[in-house]
Amino acid sequence: MLYVILSQLAVLILSLSFHEAAHAWTANKLGDPTARMLGRLTLNPLAHIDWIGTVLFPLIAMYSGVPLIGWAKPVPVNPNNLKRPRQDFAMVALAGPMSNLILAFVAAVCLKVVPGGDSALSGAPGFAGLLLTALILNVLLAVFNMIPVPPLDGGNVLAGIAPEPVARLIDTLRPFGFLIIYALLLTGILRAIAEPVMDVIFRWLL
Repeated sequence: MLYVILSQLAVLILSLSFHEAAHAWTANKLGDPTARMLGRLTLNPLAHIDWIGTVLFPLIAMYSGVPLIGWAKPVPVNPNNLKRPRQDFAMVALAGPMSNLILAFVAAVCLKVVPGGDSALSGAPGFAGLLLTALILNVLLAVFNMIPVPPLDGGNVLAGIAPEPVARLIDTLRPFGFLIIYALLLTGILRAIAEPVMDVIFRWLL
């Protein structure tokens, strides 16, 4: 039990670090060096860990099953440095979930070639089991973060591509974002939305 929880936590921390580094890399490419100058353009987990959101809450959730939402330290982005502030900020936001889909794809490919990969699908431990954990967690991170509610990446993407009046409306929801997310989570709406999308991705990857 302890090994499983710690291995899941390690995979989660590495996946979140990749996610945040993708935000930083994209922002830097689009003209905003803020994250790079603050040392966030790195895969080093210590640069991205929020000890409560990245470690404590996930540990409690994994051990108890309580629906707690984890997070890493947000990558700072200065829209004034971007050529097209709203559209480019949407690209920066999209980079995070896309990075998780890339990790999920890599894990799926590795599952097909490593010894014991097929058995991992029925719960086998070991390296293949870690790959399966990486696949599941990264698909979950990608789909969850694309829920179109700010401050999740999906909300930022929607605000970047929507007409200006709609974008302003989305921005007004930002202070209440986590309340909305928890309401969706506790009512089961979030699960009803996310599970069919995750199932499609899993079928495609596996």
